[in-house]
Amino acid sequence: MAFQAGSVSIRRAGGSISGQHGGDSLWGQGGSGGHVGSQSLRVGGSHGGWQAGSGGWQAGSGGWQAGSGVAHAGSVVGHAGYGVGQAGFGVGQAGFGFGFDQAGFGGSGFGDGAFGSVQVIGGEGLFPGNEKETMQNLNDRLAAYLDKVRSLEEANTELERKIKEWYDKHRPGSSTGGPGRDYSKYYQAIDDLNKKIIDATIDNGRIILQIDNARLAADDFKLKYENELVLRQSVEADINGLRRVLDELTLTKSHQEMQVESLTEELLFLKKNHEEEVKGLKGTPVGDIDVQMNAAAGIDLTKILNDMRAQYEGLAEKNRREAEEQFHKRSGDLKQQISSNLQQGQTSKTEMTDLRRSLQALEIELQSLLAHKKTLEETLAETEGRFCLQIAQMQATISSIEEQLAAIRADMEQQSSDYEQLLDIKTRLEKEIETYRRLLDGQGGSGSSSSGSSSSWSSGQAAKVPNKVTKVRTIIEEIHDGKVVSTRVKEES
Repeated sequence: MAFQAGSVSIRRAGGSISGQHGGDSLWGQGGSGGHVGSQSLRVGGSHGGWQAGSGGWQAGSGGWQAGSGVAHAGSVVGHAGYGVGQAGFGVGQAGFGFGFDQAGFGGSGFGDGAFGSVQVIGGEGLFPGNEKETMQNLNDRLAAYLDKVRSLEEANTELERKIKEWYDKHRPGSSTGGPGRDYSKYYQAIDDLNKKIIDATIDNGRIILQIDNARLAADDFKLKYENELVLRQSVEADINGLRRVLDELTLTKSHQEMQVESLTEELLFLKKNHEEEVKGLKGTPVGDIDVQMNAAAGIDLTKILNDMRAQYEGLAEKNRREAEEQFHKRSGDLKQQISSNLQQGQTSKTEMTDLRRSLQALEIELQSLLAHKKTLEETLAETEGRFCLQIAQMQATISSIEEQLAAIRADMEQQSSDYEQLLDIKTRLEKEIETYRRLLDGQGGSGSSSSGSSSSWSSGQAAKVPNKVTKVRTIIEEIHDGKVVSTRVKEES
């Protein structure tokens, strides 16, 4: 993660400029600069640093953004502004003692504000006076701002060139012996972990695909089961209908049997009556009377009864045969349908058993895949936690080194200030000496007394010059398994 050292300067003169600070970027991206109010034209961009190693971190130099105001036809005229973003000290991989591969730092941020006037006209959104002159003025300002932007781009390019030169001089293994540590021994472990994460992600996707396929297969089996269940219910309904037909046939058969029994009883009764009549006729005494009658022939009851009996027996036999034929025919159809239905039911039962077995196997496989998925998720969470911990440790190291760098810069500024003071004192002393020398050359003896006093004053001033003290600060870090265990700072005068 890049950190930024520098400041953003946005000034305004005679106008209202609303600027906002660009946010810190993640993973080494340089911070973006400030930009002006909501009705401004933003011109510019942000310049990041170099791509860093396999991790692709970026060490960003400070970006810049500049905006030139345009007239907003509503309430505010001449919202004009120009902002320069801050330049950060971005650290990528293995740069300046931390990171992994590359690093860079940007120059300090600088900026300038808008100039000109802003006119607000009571909310009517109209330009007072000459509109062309106002627009021309705004266009001139825009051109000036764009020129300034181009100059800033050139300055930023120069800063990037200096950053690259500094990096080439101070990177690990360079001729100057940069202070950075080499983390190349961790690259293989990081690549292996990345490969494991990718493989786990692929396996997870494959498992999810298998789960979806199993779910689709289960839905298909469920649909087939529902179709077979509907078919079974229709077959059972047909069987129930055939049973009702069989019951009706049984009732018809019983009715026909009752009719046959009643006709048989009637036939027996007629036979009995006929026999009694025959016996009665046979028992009548016969004389020698010869009676001749001219009458029609009598009715032959025996023949009539025999004809009736034969007719009823034929009718009964015909009804019996028809009933038996119909019964056998329907019974055969029913038996055939029942046999086919039993076969279909047995087949459906076998298919249901196979489907139930397949469903159980799929459920077991699903449970195992879910358990494997949970294990992979736990492993992934543990790996992420470990990497987060390592990143936090690296960030802590970066923060400590940033503090040390700030202290070093403060010492450098203090030494520079002391040097300026000493140089100023030296310059004044040289001027004093030159003045007294000219006085001595021009005035002779009188100048000697003043020269003596001046010399004593100069020597007194020289005595007040502070002594230069050189301090050597040694930073000692204890590293165990690639982790910084402790850090000590040792100073020597």
